Amino acid sequence: MARRTKQQKKRNRLFHWIKGISYSVVALVFAGLQLLSYLSAVVNPAKVWFFSIFGLLFLPIFIINVILAIWAACHKSALALIPLVAILPSFFLVGRFFRTGQDDVQMLNSDNGIRIITCNIDRFAYDRKIEDRQERIDSVFGFLSRNNADVVCLQEFACSDPSDIRHLVKNKLPGYNIEYYLFKGRKGFSGNVTLSRHKASDKGKILFEDSRNLALWTEYEVCGQRFRVYNCHFESYAISLSNIWQTLTGDASAMHETGNKYRKSLSRRPKQVDAVLNHFDNSPCSGVVCGDFNDNPMSYTYHRVSRMDKDSFIEAGQGFGSTFSAFWPLLRIDYVFVPESWTVVSHKTPKTSFSDHYPVITDCILNN
Repeated sequence: MARRTKQQKKRNRLFHWIKGISYSVVALVFAGLQLLSYLSAVVNPAKVWFFSIFGLLFLPIFIINVILAIWAACHKSALALIPLVAILPSFFLVGRFFRTGQDDVQMLNSDNGIRIITCNIDRFAYDRKIEDRQERIDSVFGFLSRNNADVVCLQEFACSDPSDIRHLVKNKLPGYNIEYYLFKGRKGFSGNVTLSRHKASDKGKILFEDSRNLALWTEYEVCGQRFRVYNCHFESYAISLSNIWQTLTGDASAMHETGNKYRKSLSRRPKQVDAVLNHFDNSPCSGVVCGDFNDNPMSYTYHRVSRMDKDSFIEAGQGFGSTFSAFWPLLRIDYVFVPESWTVVSHKTPKTSFSDHYPVITDCILNN
C-alpha cells in the first residue's frame, strides 16, 4: 500500500512537471507573439512584411494571453508572470480597439462645430438584400441625409459616367458642394468623392504609384479656421472571404494568390501613407486625415498618422470601434484623425447594411 502511494506521488509529480513545462512553452510562445504585435506598429512592412501579421492578430493574441494568465493564477502558479508581463503594454494599447464610457464633453453647435462622416460605400454593390442598384444608392444617400454632416468623405464611389455625380448629389443631397476623382475601369468609374456644405477654397489629389487608390484633399474655412480634409483610400489587401477559406483548407493556388496580394498591399501602403503625410507637412493649415486605411490600429499606417493628429475613436468612442463588418469586432480600418486643437464631441460607427464597412461619424468643436 505504501509502495503504491509512493508510485502515485511520483506519477503526480511527473504529471505536474509535464503540465508545467507544456504551459511554459505555450506561454512563452504567446508572450513572444504579443511582443511581435507591438513591434508591428513601428516596423515598416514594406521592408519586413511578416510583422504586419502579428499586428492584425493583436486582439486574439491578447485574449489568449489573458486566458493563460487567469488559468495560471487560478492554479496559484508563478508561471502566470509570463503572460502578465507580456500583456502589460497591451493595457495601454487595447483602447485603440475598445473604449469604455467617455467623459462628458461640450455640446456641438453650428457656431463652433463640425460633423464629419467617412465611409467606403463599396460601389453601391454590397447590400444583397436589395437587388435594385438605385435602391442601394437611395439607401446610402438616405443615411447621409439623415445624419446631416458638414463634410462627407466617400471611398469606392462608382458610377457609369462622372457627369452623373453632380446630378445625383443635387437631387439627393441639395446644398452640398462636390469634389471627386474617379478612375476609369471596365465597368465604369470609381474613386473618392468629398461632399461639403462649405465651398472649397483649394483642392487637389494625391495619386499613388501603380495603384487605383488615391487621396483627395479639399481646403475649407469653418468657424474662422482654415483646414484641409484628406479623403484617403489606401491600398486594399483585395482578399475575399472565399480566398481566406481556400487558403485555410490548403488550396495551393489560393494560398499563392493570397500571399501575393498580401505582400503587394504591404509594399504599397507605407509609400501611400508617406505621400499623404508629406503633402500634409507642406500644408499651410491644419488638417483632417480620414478614410479607409485598410490597416488596423497596431499597424505602421496607424502609427504614422497618429503622430500627426488625434484619433476620434480614442477621444470619444465607446465599445468596439470595428468598422469592417465581416470580421467584427476585430478590424478597425476606417478612421477620422483631427487636429490636436479640436475637441472631439462624439464618435459613432452605426451598424449599417449598405457596405461591408461601417461609416464613421465624428462631431468636433473647432477650438481657436
